Amino acid sequence: MLRFVAILAALVVVVVAGILIYAATKPDSFSVQRSANVKAPPDKIFALIADLRGWSAWSPYEKKDPDMKRTFSGAASGKGAIYEWTGNKDVGQGRMEIIDVTTPSKVTIKLDFLKPFEAHNTAEFTMVPAGDNTTVTWAMYGPSPYVAKIMGTLFDLDKMIGNDFEAGLAALKTVAEK
Repeated sequence: MLRFVAILAALVVVVVAGILIYAATKPDSFSVQRSANVKAPPDKIFALIADLRGWSAWSPYEKKDPDMKRTFSGAASGKGAIYEWTGNKDVGQGRMEIIDVTTPSKVTIKLDFLKPFEAHNTAEFTMVPAGDNTTVTWAMYGPSPYVAKIMGTLFDLDKMIGNDFEAGLAALKTVAEK
């Protein structure tokens, strides 16, 4: 029995060491993005994104915790608009600030997560006209510290975040096409 426990412990150590070594080989940054075609002009979509107060109409994170506390400050919309939130375990706590806009084609957001883990990333929305449609791309990118590399080894972060982006873009499409 003691030999079995020793073999099992050694196997666990080898697996954990393998995961840690593999995680160390992952890139130092990450990027996730999704796109959708929306039958609306870029300026209509831009207005829905640049006004952080209006995100409750389409953001998938708003639906994960309808009771979250929200605070808005800075500009009413566009560059300088700030949105801070505190919510349940599904949304955590954080802050967004629009740091750059190119009307009506791009909104860049500084995205700071404080809980359940600290992370500092950039979110970017681009709107590219395509005939009667607009291709909207929602991207997030940033550094990938070692802990994030370990998480990325165990979980498919692109799929997890990407699923939220897909849901958000589908809701944005519904709102913009009204």
